[in-house]
This record gives sequence, C-alpha cells and structure tokens, in this order.
Amino acid sequence: MDGKILARVSAVVFIAVALTVTAIEMSGKDEQPDAIATPGRPLALQDPLAAELRRCTGIGEAGPRDPGCLKAWAESRRRFLGQHDSATAPAPVAPTTLFPNVPASVDRKEGERTDVTAPAMQVEPPRPEAR
Repeated sequence: MDGKILARVSAVVFIAVALTVTAIEMSGKDEQPDAIATPGRPLALQDPLAAELRRCTGIGEAGPRDPGCLKAWAESRRRFLGQHDSATAPAPVAPTTLFPNVPASVDRKEGERTDVTAPAMQVEPPRPEAR
C-alpha cells in the first residue's frame, strides 16, 4: 500500500470514530443534575446566601438598590476573599486630591469664584498684524 493512501484511510477512520463518539455523547442523557444538592434537601435550604444571590440576580436592575442584595453580595465577597470577620476589611479610602495645598476655589473678583480643579483656559494677548 502506498503511504498517501494509508494516510488518507487512517484520516477517514479517525473522522468516522470522532463523529460516532460525538453522536453517542450528544444522544446520551445527563446523569448529573445541574444543581448540586443532596437528595431530599433543596439547594436553598443548604445555603441561604445562595438563595438570596439567586433572588438578587432575578430582580434585575432593582438589585443594586435592594439592601438585602447589598448585604448578600458583601457576604459573598467576604467568603470569596477569605476574610474571617468584617473587622479585617479595609476601610473605604477617601478620594485623593491632585493638589492638596491649593484651595478648592480661589477668589478672583468679589463674588466671582473659579474652580481650580477644572482645566485653566489661558488667554493669549493679541498679536500685532503682519504687514
């Protein structure tokens, strides 16, 4: 047998086996349920946090405003990050100021205040016209 013919036959056999295995796998039913729960006890009873997180996911845009959801997400973060109590959580950081020694606003004229945190607009003096 020629080498090219042997390679082609083996490629066809490989593809046939792969298609057969794929067909068998797709026709088989899942033996494991989607939710991991012990028999006779639903998942919500095992972990109330999971049930609350599922509820928060289901309410959509109202979730970030719901105090129960905020508490559940904080507890989920705490568990994920491995923090043992809330005392170890870092304190919220105040926003930093770019120029801490400069007052937030400067008096220019009486009654007129300019915010120094906004970009300053520089006015150039008029240039003489070229003749």
